Amino acid sequence: MPLELCDAVDADFDAITALYAREVAGGVATYEYDAPDVDEMRRRWSGIRDAGYPYIVATRDGAFAGYAYAGGFRTRIGYRYTVESSVYVAHDQHGHGIGRALMERLIALCTQRGFRQMMAVIGPPLDGPSVRFHQRLGFETVGVLPGSGRKHGRWLDTILMQRALGDGHTTPPNDD
Repeated sequence: MPLELCDAVDADFDAITALYAREVAGGVATYEYDAPDVDEMRRRWSGIRDAGYPYIVATRDGAFAGYAYAGGFRTRIGYRYTVESSVYVAHDQHGHGIGRALMERLIALCTQRGFRQMMAVIGPPLDGPSVRFHQRLGFETVGVLPGSGRKHGRWLDTILMQRALGDGHTTPPNDD
C-alpha cells in the first residue's frame, strides 16, 4: 500500500500521543518536559482544527507513520497570515519520505487557506537533520535564539526558519 495522507481523526490520537511522548522524553523537537495524555492531545487538536488550521496524518502500508499540523505563529492580529509548522515521523519510518510528504501537503493546505508565511521553530543543532530537512523544502534560517531553552540538563538554542507561502509578502492578502 502506498503512503496515504489525510486529516487527523479522533482514532489517530493514541498513535499521535505515543509518538509525541517519545519526542518529549528523549528528544529536543519539543521543549515540553511532561508528555500530555491523549485527552490533552485531542484538546490541542480540536483547538487547532477549530481555528481553521490543518492537522494531518500519514499512514504507510496501513500503519501510522507520522503527523503534521500548522497553528498560529503569534496571537496578535498582525500575525494572522503566518503559521508555525510541526511535523513528527515515527522512528521506524524515518528515511522513507514521510516527513517530506507531510510537509508538502501541509504547505499546500496552508497556501490554499490564504496563509502567506510558514515558520519552523527547531531545536538544535544548527546543522542538524531537521534544519537540512526544512532547507530542502525552501525554508531559510532567519534567526537563532542562543540558550533560549533548557532540557535534558543542558541549554538549547532555538532555530527559526521561514518560507513564503503563495505570494508571500509580495502582494496584500485578499481580505486586507
